[in-house]
Amino acid sequence: MTINCSGKLIDLNTPKVMGILNVTPDSFYDGGKFKNDKGFLSQTEKLINEGATFIDIGAYSSRPGADFVSEKEEINRLIPIVRLIHETFPETPISIDSFRSNVIKESVQAGAAMVNDISAGILDPMMFESVGKLGVPYIMMHMRGTPQTMQQMSNYSNITKEVYSYFSERIHLARKHQIKDLIIDLGFGFSKTLDQNFKLLNSLDFYTNLNLPILAGVSRKSMIYKTLNTTADNALNGTSALHMIALEKGSKILRVHDVKEAIECIKLYKALKN
Repeated sequence: MTINCSGKLIDLNTPKVMGILNVTPDSFYDGGKFKNDKGFLSQTEKLINEGATFIDIGAYSSRPGADFVSEKEEINRLIPIVRLIHETFPETPISIDSFRSNVIKESVQAGAAMVNDISAGILDPMMFESVGKLGVPYIMMHMRGTPQTMQQMSNYSNITKEVYSYFSERIHLARKHQIKDLIIDLGFGFSKTLDQNFKLLNSLDFYTNLNLPILAGVSRKSMIYKTLNTTADNALNGTSALHMIALEKGSKILRVHDVKEAIECIKLYKALKN
């Protein structure tokens, strides 16, 4: 199970870590933490040194109820940082967390090698065509609505089957647009209640039937800190606990704020399996 990032084959048979780099003032955990080039470079170096295979850069917070950001503003925030990170760390694949095809095109031109789309192409009808032409790996996530409306759209009759059906349809459409390397993300925290998040995590291995790598994005999310009656700042231990569950259920990529601890989870998981 491999993906091709700018000619570099990455083997996902051993799980990998994707480090989060937010270029946003309002992300739920680290929004506004890094304010200049030095800060972004220092954090990226830390993520890489701790073992991140990918760096996922986003300039539009997708937390519940996040403020709308124009396409122009997203590009203005994103492209200088993408170019800076790519020039400084050219061997590390950059993923772009965006649901807009124009943002993706400009980011790939600036050095990005991967797409992370929270809407699986639904919020931009040109996304699949653009990604197919760019020839980059594509992470498609399950959600309903937009970041502004998604929390009012958590009514499912059978969430496990409905999410599976969603991916089956989106994968078929992506293949029609010649997208070769696909990764799925169940979208923990997106248009789902706390109970639904845990039901999906408990059934994550069911989605291995789609024969695609699964990315788990649970890092410091509300399903952890609300369950533990704490805050995102104090949710690292809970994050590690759920990372082990995700690995046991078949996840091949952990998208995280804390790379060192995620790498430790993978090492322990491998030792357990060996």
